[in-house]
Amino acid sequence: MYRDLLDIMACPNCADDTHLILESGAEHDGDVLEGWLKCPRCTSQWPVVRGIPRFVAEAQNYAGNFAFEWERWGRVQIDRFAGHSLSEQRFLADSRWSPEWMRGKLILDAGCGAGRFADVAARLGARVVAVDLSGAADACRTNNAVHGPRMEVVQASFYALPFRKDVFDGLYCMGVIQHTPDPERTMRVLPAYVKPEGRLVYNFYEVSAYSKAQPIKYALRLVTPHLPNLANHWLSLLLTTMLFPVTWLLSRIPKVRILNVAMPICASHDPALTLRQQFIWTLLDTFDWYSPRYENRQRHHEVANLLRKMGLKEVDSADGLAWAKRGDTPPLTTVTPVTPSAAPRR
Repeated sequence: MYRDLLDIMACPNCADDTHLILESGAEHDGDVLEGWLKCPRCTSQWPVVRGIPRFVAEAQNYAGNFAFEWERWGRVQIDRFAGHSLSEQRFLADSRWSPEWMRGKLILDAGCGAGRFADVAARLGARVVAVDLSGAADACRTNNAVHGPRMEVVQASFYALPFRKDVFDGLYCMGVIQHTPDPERTMRVLPAYVKPEGRLVYNFYEVSAYSKAQPIKYALRLVTPHLPNLANHWLSLLLTTMLFPVTWLLSRIPKVRILNVAMPICASHDPALTLRQQFIWTLLDTFDWYSPRYENRQRHHEVANLLRKMGLKEVDSADGLAWAKRGDTPPLTTVTPVTPSAAPRR
């Protein structure tokens, strides 16, 4: 971490924005590699390990599968390493942010994983603070070291973020909400960190007929969230090895490729990827199907209603996406609960 990060950090345990104090143990070119962050008010302290402030105890971490996942396939979806632009294309389409708007903005990546979208935002000129609950934070820092002080990585829970309120120009949470134990709470706590007129983007699993067309997947998920990560890895590898040739063949036949929806692997056959990349991407996404503890799906119109009730403005939503802006007043964190969606859960 670089010392400039202290300007926006605050004690997650104190009610007000109490600034943290850094006691550095080792630095390199201004990058604090080891040390301690301390609150002068409540005396809590947290370590900085391998350049990452750590606000998560291992016992709190329900997302260890993502650390396992991104340690093995951390560069598969990052454009710079994979030789494609699929992540940038998706990020710009899903966020509706232009490169011109992002340039120079302070952006919070809520649930960064290996840094797929953080890399895109940083390359387009944003200053990015990437947060993840799991050890995937290490993969994100390694993958994005090229960005230097424009990229900070913090390991923390959404429910106890170590940042001041009202500081970020934009916030995105993509591919994460469905894997949290309380998606509504997740969506309620994050907007407070965006400054007035700041932009917010949520991406989530949508309740749809698509999920109901996958009986084998959900039958397996009755067991797989309780298995060790290595067991899920071998299961995903077995299924992908067996079924990838079938899905690849079906993907090349119009009107028949829809059958891939029912397959118990998350087949990826984008022509921008080499055949090997398609196989690895499929393996990665299949592991991402079976290993998470939670899969909580939402209805986009309910998410939009939640954001409006919180006081956000310019709210819009579509299948699996929601956009909004902060108003001038702090967003409400207690609102009428969203009706739970009747959907399969991981």
